[in-house]
Amino acid sequence: MASLKDLLAQRAALDEQIAQTKDRERADAVAKVKSLMSEYGLTVADLSVRTPKAGKTSKVAVKYRNQATGETWSGRGLQPKWLKAAIGGGAKLEDFNV
Repeated sequence: MASLKDLLAQRAALDEQIAQTKDRERADAVAKVKSLMSEYGLTVADLSVRTPKAGKTSKVAVKYRNQATGETWSGRGLQPKWLKAAIGGGAKLEDFNV
């Protein structure tokens, strides 16, 4: 059975090996990328090209209009207060169709 001191020494040695291997593999990867960039004539600017984001969505057409006030609603989301009040007062949703 290994002592704590021996195990800590082994861990330190493994940590050193891990760091060296990581550095070596990183350097190899950088060299490979540089080689490919040179081969294809690429620059750093070519690598950072971002795809354009989707444009803003267009507005939804109005489906309901309060003729008295000009307020509108597309029919999406919660009903506006003016429409709830009108329906609560006896009006029908169809009465506000555009």
